Amino acid sequence: MIRLLLVEDDANLCYIIRGGLEDMIGGYEVRTAADGREGLRLWQEWKPDVIVSDIEMPVMNGYEMVRRIRETDGTTPILFTSGRVSPKDVVEGYGLGVNNYIKKPFLAEELNAHITALLRLTGGVKSRDVRAVYSVGQLYSFDADHALLRQHGEADKALTEREARLLRLLCENKGAVVRREAILSQLWDTEDDYFASRSLDVFVSRLRRLLSGDASVQIKTVKGVGLMLVCA
Repeated sequence: MIRLLLVEDDANLCYIIRGGLEDMIGGYEVRTAADGREGLRLWQEWKPDVIVSDIEMPVMNGYEMVRRIRETDGTTPILFTSGRVSPKDVVEGYGLGVNNYIKKPFLAEELNAHITALLRLTGGVKSRDVRAVYSVGQLYSFDADHALLRQHGEADKALTEREARLLRLLCENKGAVVRREAILSQLWDTEDDYFASRSLDVFVSRLRRLLSGDASVQIKTVKGVGLMLVCA
């Protein structure tokens, strides 16, 4: 079953498309959001297989939502829907990392055809039945679903929800810099709040202490940019 996040401020269209997709045999589990900010929250919490989003929406538009998603997630397929798709719209969307466009109005069957083709090109639907367990250096493994840091021969260390989310974000982007504003946006729902920024520093210090038993593991601070998990 494909987990689809539909971000659309037109409640009637949302209802029609959701119903059509969920009625398909084999089909879809659909969650909906009425604006980009809500869509961003659901993407963070639910990790859908594909995102279908309108462009013009209140609170946060589709462009801004996709920009924030692509800061840390370059693989989840995203389709934009719009009643008016100009060359400028297309260029901007593809520049942000959108995979395809579909013009309104459309039927659920038409959307399904686009999604099926897109998932075929991108390697299919990710399995959501396998637990997210990451190898961290030579000594540790991190069970993200249960927020447990494991070391062979030692008792499991339970992480707080925010510690686990931060470590998961770093593990998913191991060896690459995760921008500080992207971390704050996802974990604290802000990009520049002073207290949230100081709180992030505290959580990084905690994770460094938890991982200090393995000299091959580092959480590096790239000054002025962000954080990077490095495992030798």
